[in-house]
Amino acid sequence: MDFVVISIVLVASMLLMLAIGVWVSLALIGVGIIGLMLVDNGQIGLLFGTTTWGASTNWTLTALPMFIWMGEVLFRTRLASDLFEGLTPWLNRLPGKLLHVNVLSCGIFAAVSGSSAATAATIGRMTLPELKKAGYSDRMSIGTLAGSGTLGLLIPPSIILIVYGVAAEVSISRLFIAGALPGLLLVFLFMGYIVIWALLNKDQVPQDDAADLSFRVKLKALKKLLPILGLIGFVLGSIYAGFTTPTEAAALGVFGALLLAFVTGTLNMTTFNESLLGAVKSSCMIGLILVGAHFLSLAMGFLGIPRSLAASIGSLDLTVFQLLAALTLLFVILGCFLDGISVVVLTVSVVMPMIEQAGIDLLWFGIFIVLVVEMSQITPPVGFNLFVIQSLTGKNILYVARAALPFFLLIFLALILIYIFPGIATYLPYSMNQ
Repeated sequence: MDFVVISIVLVASMLLMLAIGVWVSLALIGVGIIGLMLVDNGQIGLLFGTTTWGASTNWTLTALPMFIWMGEVLFRTRLASDLFEGLTPWLNRLPGKLLHVNVLSCGIFAAVSGSSAATAATIGRMTLPELKKAGYSDRMSIGTLAGSGTLGLLIPPSIILIVYGVAAEVSISRLFIAGALPGLLLVFLFMGYIVIWALLNKDQVPQDDAADLSFRVKLKALKKLLPILGLIGFVLGSIYAGFTTPTEAAALGVFGALLLAFVTGTLNMTTFNESLLGAVKSSCMIGLILVGAHFLSLAMGFLGIPRSLAASIGSLDLTVFQLLAALTLLFVILGCFLDGISVVVLTVSVVMPMIEQAGIDLLWFGIFIVLVVEMSQITPPVGFNLFVIQSLTGKNILYVARAALPFFLLIFLALILIYIFPGIATYLPYSMNQ
């Protein structure tokens, strides 16, 4: 059967399954089965069994449920609220005042959560009511949260970087290190935009007395940040220093989160069971998606789609810029209908031959794809962060999307910057290996 016809059949099958509400993982498996049937392969069951085993027994994946569990534990402690209280006194002299709390709180919590949705939901529950009570602009409060919530995808330990590392066979430790500077770049871009907006809209930034707090009071508030900053330093420092693998660091992170929860008095059987159940649900969902993606990749290999696609694009003689521009558009469109992890596992096996043929660094491409997925998380109609924030605020989804638009553009600016200056993503991991 013709390559183009096969591709159309598979894409149409995928869209149909997703449209009628089939789980992403099962849709991937279903398309894989259809693909193997198209080439009259009679070993579908055997191939699925071996692929499932290979996809689910990779030792590197052990870090995934552990980091998810660490985030679930912290989600149920008062450490998250301590973030808000600890940062607030230090930001009142900065133009934009408490709006910066959204950015910094998301940045810090992302370093122990690894999840975009969990970061937006946790920080949003704390900051949005406080910002509303203080009289800050609703649109700006929601926009800063929507944009900053995406930091959970990039700032290590990132769940999506683990998934990419496994799928592309790239070192997860080096991916974590590579995500640090781009993550800080986004934080500075977001805070810079808030400063400019606040200077241009002084009437929408309420005045309060917190700016007159003494240094002693501010220092006391800073103590509330020490436990969570200590946990971040403990987990990431052990990876960067080479003392532990990401899997070992994840286990230590869970232990540290449980210890902090116990010390703060929020660890009991209820919170323990809820955190464990939440981690199991998320891990099983991601694991099933990975199984489906591996099976689909196998089917595509039998069909020759990756090879044909790479050859077709190679024949177009696209420049690296044109290839990345086309992939950016593809990922953003897919992100409108799928969550970030699904986008990565669905596309990596297909685009990897093209990326390697173009001579693009796989480590750099991992950061690139995560930034694009971040953009898609705040892109209607189904950007995941938009739905999370809509559920917190009750606002119309289009209102939330408009509020998030400036931050979508800022992430796009970061994407351009790492294209022009690739060292932003590659300098740390390669310099630390020398």
